[in-house]
Amino acid sequence: MTSKVVYKGHLRTEAEHLQSGSRMTTDAPIDNHGKGEAFSPTDTVATALATCMVTMMGIKAEEIGVKLEGSRAEVTKTMAESPRRISKIEVNLYFPLVYSEKQTKILEHTARTCPVLQSLHPDIEKIISFKYSSE
Repeated sequence: MTSKVVYKGHLRTEAEHLQSGSRMTTDAPIDNHGKGEAFSPTDTVATALATCMVTMMGIKAEEIGVKLEGSRAEVTKTMAESPRRISKIEVNLYFPLVYSEKQTKILEHTARTCPVLQSLHPDIEKIISFKYSSE
């Protein structure tokens, strides 16, 4: 088992990662009857994409001997109606360093093949950008 989720009432959940004991709260968004006081479940999906990309790039960066510290991602999730679902996820990745052309290709390929991206439904539009410090 990976995690346990408890419904706390008022459209809020608490999830516990069993291996680490780390906890995360979700709340329904304001536009779907919630208070919007925490990540919504769909926010966690969009955010998981960015964290997966950065994590996988971090693994690859260690393998090829480049620094990735200080890199960041900005995530925008767009919802559609009927049925309510994620229709688009935009991830803008920012890097404080400029890498060689070969390193850039390796890192970008790694990000574009991360497990979360490969798991998302093909109907979800995914817009991924990479911006380096000289841009």
